[in-house]
Amino acid sequence: MNLPFDKYHGAGNDFILVDDRENIYRSLLTKERIHKLCHRHFGVGADGLILLGNHPNADFEMIYFNSDGGLGSLCGNGSRCISAFANFLGLIGTNYRFMAADGNHYGKYNGNSSYSIKMNDVNSVKIIQPDKIFEVNTGSPHYIEFVDDVEKINVVQEGKKIRYSDEYTKEGINVNFVSIKNGELFIRTYERGVEDETLACGTGATATALAHYTIYKDSNDILLNALGGKLSIKFENNPDGSFSNIWLSGEAEYIFSGNTKF
Repeated sequence: MNLPFDKYHGAGNDFILVDDRENIYRSLLTKERIHKLCHRHFGVGADGLILLGNHPNADFEMIYFNSDGGLGSLCGNGSRCISAFANFLGLIGTNYRFMAADGNHYGKYNGNSSYSIKMNDVNSVKIIQPDKIFEVNTGSPHYIEFVDDVEKINVVQEGKKIRYSDEYTKEGINVNFVSIKNGELFIRTYERGVEDETLACGTGATATALAHYTIYKDSNDILLNALGGKLSIKFENNPDGSFSNIWLSGEAEYIFSGNTKF
């Protein structure tokens, strides 16, 4: 069977996008088939595959699969990419709503290739080691470690150690290493499900911004530099330590379209 698809990226985080509003492909895309499609050498190549479906209470539904073929949790950059895809399909305007794995989300089209996604509220930031190591769930679970120089970290080796440690191996966790240079934040991420370093991670950038605020409490408008581009996070910090009105912004860009057998 043929699978028509479009490919998009958000800060280098790339995805295969499939229009499944007629509910044709979901039952046919097995874990093995998705893994092959996402393979960099034997398939299209991507960090994940996303189906766009209909939803009775939203403009569209986002069904996200990791590159290993498993059903994923919220993907921030994928959310912006599927928003761009929905815009191309004529499904959304400037303001829209979509359903994802962790529930309902709002989005804004900012013009050109820029999209903003409203993340769900975060009740707390777990401090593992003060001013250094944190856990935050921003729709996907994240481990954040502040280091002196993120460029010197072997992200795959060190990230895998943490992701498969006794504490995290069962459910898995995304691992982010962050450093601050000349007042700017630089982030690198090892993603579960991809089991490799990705060029960016939207939920990881959001989790890092909240962890950074927990340390410094200096700004609720934070720009992060990922390997594939820049991501902006704005939020409201509340007296009880929770965070609300969290928005992730950045570009989501079309790469190419194709048709493949699966």
